Amino acid sequence: MLPDRTGPIVMALAIRAVRCVHPLILALWLLACAQPAQADARLELQVKAAYLVKFAGFVDWPASAFARPDSPLLIGVAGNDALADQLEQVAARRSVGGHPLAVRRLQRGDAPAGLHMLYGAGLDGAALLAGARGLPLLTVSDAADALADTPAGMIRFVVAEERLRFEVALGQVAPSRLRISARLLAAALRVTGAS
Repeated sequence: MLPDRTGPIVMALAIRAVRCVHPLILALWLLACAQPAQADARLELQVKAAYLVKFAGFVDWPASAFARPDSPLLIGVAGNDALADQLEQVAARRSVGGHPLAVRRLQRGDAPAGLHMLYGAGLDGAALLAGARGLPLLTVSDAADALADTPAGMIRFVVAEERLRFEVALGQVAPSRLRISARLLAAALRVTGAS
């Protein structure tokens, strides 16, 4: 028979076990929660990349935007390398209107010259989007103020009812001499600046 001190000894051992296991349980719980978040982020990148490729098929650029009839349609990505990676995979071996799709990664200070579409995220993307106003360049962002009266983008990705959608700011499109198909506008969640 054990002495009466068994209760405190067992309790001390139980507390030590919980202290050791507690961080392990917390780590496993965080890992389990992170997996769906990573899957959601990966899916969002895939959908954005697919949208960017699809947008290209619903926009008419002025003839002067391409050096030759077979010049690549160049999509620039600033501020989101993971999206650039995904977009390179989606755009590989695809063409729009006889123009093969190509992707270029941009940093702050890079010129958007030669681009046909620009996706901008973060500070690098915002600076590039602001400098693209008036160019024959379709600009796309996630910026909250993209539909305000600032040069933050022509198309803005938004999440509505747990789905990635997009909005179009026609006021941003007009100076660029681009023509956006009515079919793309009909698919938009919201279109502003329409007369």
